[in-house]
Amino acid sequence: MARSPDSFSAAPIKAVVFDAYGTLFDVHSVASLAEQLFPGHGDALSQLWRQKQLEYSWLRAMSGRYKPFWDITRDALRFSAERLGVPLSVESEQRLMNQYSSLSAFPENLSALRALKDAGLPLGILSNGNREMIEVSVRSAGMTGLFDHLLSSQEVKTFKTVDRLYALAPEAFGCRPREILFVSSNCWDAVGARWYGYTSFWINRAGAPLDRLDTAPDHTGSLLTDVLAVARPTG
Repeated sequence: MARSPDSFSAAPIKAVVFDAYGTLFDVHSVASLAEQLFPGHGDALSQLWRQKQLEYSWLRAMSGRYKPFWDITRDALRFSAERLGVPLSVESEQRLMNQYSSLSAFPENLSALRALKDAGLPLGILSNGNREMIEVSVRSAGMTGLFDHLLSSQEVKTFKTVDRLYALAPEAFGCRPREILFVSSNCWDAVGARWYGYTSFWINRAGAPLDRLDTAPDHTGSLLTDVLAVARPTG
């Protein structure tokens, strides 16, 4: 586990907030269904779908043209199918969107979240997703009751890395950003959170290089369980 060389002064962690998609929920768990529907194209569809979903969120945030994340997700799916030349019927589209609403959780997540909860730490989700998307994903993953706050882009009608969205957690938990550990598997998101003022943790599951954004997350690990060493109170 690494600590960035230019870290701010340490602050006690009073709450832990998680990104949802890619961090708690595996966005590429749709690939198996995509492969069933479009043999030979499942992985490519999953990868391009995620890429365009993020690109659309960034473009809409930069231009101030908000559209609910669920609708952006559908737009990204339609583009990806057309780009790859696969026949996306109404039925296939609905099956893939239904799958996206109940993505698989990474295997270690439930035990890590329960350990943090047992340590007395308030937990939350801060996501680009619509609130209904987040609620359905939490229920389907068996995470009901683990989170004190589910914070959605719908509340501010923009997406990460806009400050208005990151500002929701300090307001909800009643503490300074630096006292919140923000956890994301997206390096750009962990950096954006750190720009805002959070203590940030990057879950680098794929062993990816650090994004070149002139700063780094405060902490890096490969699994959600790595968060425990940083977040749980000592002594």
